[in-house]
Amino acid sequence: MRDQQHGPLAGFTVGVTAARRADELGALLRRRGAAVVHAPALRIVPLADDAELLAATKELIDHAPDVVVATTAIGFRGWVEAADGWGFGEELLARLRGVELLARGPKVRGAVRAAGLTEEWSPASESMAEVLDRLLGEGVGGRRIALQLHGEPLPGFVESLRAGGADVVVVPVYRWMAPENLDPLDRLLDATVARALDALSFTSAPAAASLLSRAETRGQLPELLRALDHDVLAACVGPVTALPLQAAGVSTVQPERFRLGPLVQVLGLELPSRARTLPVAGRRMEIRGHAVLVDDDLRPVPPAGMALLRALSRRPGWVVSRSDLLRALPGSGRDEHAVETAMARLRTALGAPKLIQTVVKRGYRLALDPAADTKYADA
Repeated sequence: MRDQQHGPLAGFTVGVTAARRADELGALLRRRGAAVVHAPALRIVPLADDAELLAATKELIDHAPDVVVATTAIGFRGWVEAADGWGFGEELLARLRGVELLARGPKVRGAVRAAGLTEEWSPASESMAEVLDRLLGEGVGGRRIALQLHGEPLPGFVESLRAGGADVVVVPVYRWMAPENLDPLDRLLDATVARALDALSFTSAPAAASLLSRAETRGQLPELLRALDHDVLAACVGPVTALPLQAAGVSTVQPERFRLGPLVQVLGLELPSRARTLPVAGRRMEIRGHAVLVDDDLRPVPPAGMALLRALSRRPGWVVSRSDLLRALPGSGRDEHAVETAMARLRTALGAPKLIQTVVKRGYRLALDPAADTKYADA
């Protein structure tokens, strides 16, 4: 009922690091109720004028490969378009018609067919590991294999083929680079470290690596890793995307199918499961990232109020002193009057003043239902 009314991500804030398809991912998240903060962690730089791409294209036209591996739709289209721009488009397509063409996934398959070509095989898992297994299983000794790169080198893939005796020609169609304007990424980092986000989403390994690199440059890497370890969920579209984060010791969640829709579905399951739910004053209170579900009523709560509510919920039903609550307030000073002001705003935001009780001269407590006292006494 609640998720049908508000969406499973209502009350949560999700950071989007994608450069490509960020609008699509943001729309999927918002449709499920999330607030979205977008900051591209990288930019895609086409290499239409790049000497490496031109040289690789000429080499393949002059000396036919046995196998061509197409890894991304945007990269394959970019390669064909660049060849057209140089006047080699028809020659390249004619050459590709005569080779074993492998497409990593359905989107690449679509780009291959749009170019008038037909792929010989595509892995069900959309995994480069499965492509590698197929090639090595067939035997690559003496074979010439062209690999269209997808923004970054694939050293393990290339080295395995070469170790098997293959002649590998890499086709670098575009590269990932840091964004020209770093301000949005810096704000995203600040929000992550401040726990103003509930999750960070990643759709490419270069984006994850770029975020970590920028945090290190700003001296924020230890804080970022602590936030991702404890409070901000790192959600990756697949295992390759997760590698830079996992190498830094960050646990990630991933969908079984490496797509944006399943990625959003994973977030829609994970974030609500982490929300604290308490029976308070005869109501059901579910504490989400920037809002609280009071029964079926979604109530946005300002950051100061949420800080107080989280402090109270750590020991539900117990009295929390004003001094402890003052320490929980973001940017708090020494004046306990700030607690009273924030508490008044919190009660107004919740729309149910009886949820939080004032204990004279001692502090405040959540009005935990008597039947729940034992369960939460040592929470």
